[in-house]
Amino acid sequence: MSRLSHALDAGAVTLPEFGSIAVIDPPVGYDLSALPRDRVEIVTPNKPAYDAFEAAGYPVDVIFPKSPALAIIVAGRSKERNRGNLALAALSAAPVIVDGDKTAGVDSLYRDLKGRASVSPAYAKAHGKVFALAPVAGLLDWLPGPGSVDGLRTWPGVFSADRIDPGSKLLADTLPPLKGRVADLGSGWGYLAHRALAASPGITEMHLVEADAHAASCGRDNVPDPRAQHHWADALTWTPEAPLDAVVMNPPFHTGRAADPALGQSFIRAAAGMLGRNGALWLVANRHLPYEGVLEDCFREVETVKADPAFKIFHARKPRPR
Repeated sequence: MSRLSHALDAGAVTLPEFGSIAVIDPPVGYDLSALPRDRVEIVTPNKPAYDAFEAAGYPVDVIFPKSPALAIIVAGRSKERNRGNLALAALSAAPVIVDGDKTAGVDSLYRDLKGRASVSPAYAKAHGKVFALAPVAGLLDWLPGPGSVDGLRTWPGVFSADRIDPGSKLLADTLPPLKGRVADLGSGWGYLAHRALAASPGITEMHLVEADAHAASCGRDNVPDPRAQHHWADALTWTPEAPLDAVVMNPPFHTGRAADPALGQSFIRAAAGMLGRNGALWLVANRHLPYEGVLEDCFREVETVKADPAFKIFHARKPRPR
């Protein structure tokens, strides 16, 4: 049984008898078995989760519904996104159940809410908490709104929403002029693609591939260059129409709050599969991440172009046959 199932079974939280149940930001594989299937609707900006729940037969949307009978908010690692979801629930006047791991900051979220809303006792299970709260207008100051970094639009909860990521800046500063068909995998709010296009008149196509709908929307605003093509898609499954000449990327390496180098390694394998026989990958990574082995497995030529105490930049060419 999941933590939510245990909490419902113990009576720590309850479901309304009627009406829709909006489950907000559930990760792939989140257990919905304790909920009445015909009343559940999923809300997620994450494309892999969106596709997985849609394939399982659930109605899925990116936009918070107007008036659910209950909102179940699955707390994630972004405090801003958790707060924004709670504010949207308050705006819809929906009662809320929060389910979150300690590693996702559910303890601090619970403490913050106790000073602002009527919150039930927390049900602790499986290294996390489940609790309920009634709709409260006092959370409306947490409503999300656009931000700006260096004149580019961002959104609360997306990667590096309040500053230019130093790894992405280092890669943008290092890139030579690029040519032909290029992709930025995990493009975020578009900083790296924006810089590459400005410095590379030889680029004919720039594909921005981003799994977070909010970040992808920012990317559309920030990179209006006619050579840009925007894709709300999972970079691990997206396939270009023709082989690419180059891929640039600062891949994610976290699952929740835990470092997961396998995620970045999967990005490298995906990039190798997209490139033409003489294609090149430009990659920035945190210094401690073990990417050298998978780069050697996927490419015939691998060079560490730059390294400092925080980051390393790789240039890999000529992908090996898959």
